Amino acid sequence: MYIITFFDLLYIALPLILVYYIYQKWSNDKTTIPYALSRMFIQLVLIGYILTYIFETKNFFVVMLILTVMLIVASIISMRPVAKKEKTLYIKSFLSILVGGTITLTFVIVGVLDLELWYEPRFLIPLAGMIFANAMNSVSISAERFETEYNREANYIEARNTAYKASLIPNINTLFAVGLVSIPGMMTGQILSGISPIIAVKYQIMVMCMVISSSGLSTALYLKLLQKDH
Repeated sequence: MYIITFFDLLYIALPLILVYYIYQKWSNDKTTIPYALSRMFIQLVLIGYILTYIFETKNFFVVMLILTVMLIVASIISMRPVAKKEKTLYIKSFLSILVGGTITLTFVIVGVLDLELWYEPRFLIPLAGMIFANAMNSVSISAERFETEYNREANYIEARNTAYKASLIPNINTLFAVGLVSIPGMMTGQILSGISPIIAVKYQIMVMCMVISSSGLSTALYLKLLQKDH
């Protein structure tokens, strides 16, 4: 496997500089991209060291703590595009991602992978991260779209249906494009690390299915929890 140094990463900063130039010119926003990139860098470096420790210790309580933090952060971020940020919406988002994500994660860990140690952090944390992140994005899209449609005086059913369909567009587009337009990140990473493309394909199929499952379940539950308020 080819080793990338932090110095090597400076090359990818060149197109980022161009994107930043265009973004700040067109949006008059000079801080968002540098702030986001800084957070990304710090967060990834920290999680790299944290995961190294967790993978070695395999402590159940530490693993559960990490998953809980991931869920809380995902539920907070998912409500970012919503205008009326009510406390109950964060609770609904948390429950939706928790239930939809846990159902999907259970089938992957217990069924597909059949791990000896079900909370094996080397598998559980990265897979949970993918599941929670995609559920978060779908809930976020559905929350924004539902609010928009409802404010246009659509009834609950109409707003729910439109929001649910919109929330799954990115995932469905990915299903259509995979293998033709793109080779997804997990598969690319495995191939670059020297794993057989056929083995990488099997893992990617698992990932694609779990992503749309967790997204669809979490979003459906979130929209259902909104019903009593509308």
